[in-house]
Amino acid sequence: MAIKDELQSIVDSNDVVLFMKGTPNFPQCGFSGQVVQILSYLEAPYKAVNCLESDAVRQGIKEFSNWPTFPQLYVKGEFVGGCDIVREMFQSGELASLLASKGVPVKAPAKA
Repeated sequence: MAIKDELQSIVDSNDVVLFMKGTPNFPQCGFSGQVVQILSYLEAPYKAVNCLESDAVRQGIKEFSNWPTFPQLYVKGEFVGGCDIVREMFQSGELASLLASKGVPVKAPAKA
C-alpha cells in the first residue's frame, strides 16, 4: 500500500487522529505534548500516530496535509492544524464546538 493510501486509511477510519512526535504518554516535543494535553482535557477520544517511528509516515504526512510541521490534528478526515491553531481553537472554545458538531464526545467546558 502506498504511504498516501495508508495515511488516508488512518484518517478515514478514526474520528480524531493526531500525528505527533512520540506517544501520548511520552511526547517527544513540547508542541505534541500541548495538543495531547488539550485533547486529554476535553476527554476527546483520538488515535495517536508516532511519526518518529517511520520515515515514510513522517515525510508522507507532510505532503498529505501540505503542512510541514508536527503535530497535525485531523477531525473526521479534515486537517484542522498544528499546535498553534489547535491551542487558539481550544482557548476560544472553537475546538470543543468543532468536535461536538462532528459527533466526537467531549467534556462540557466549565461555566465562567
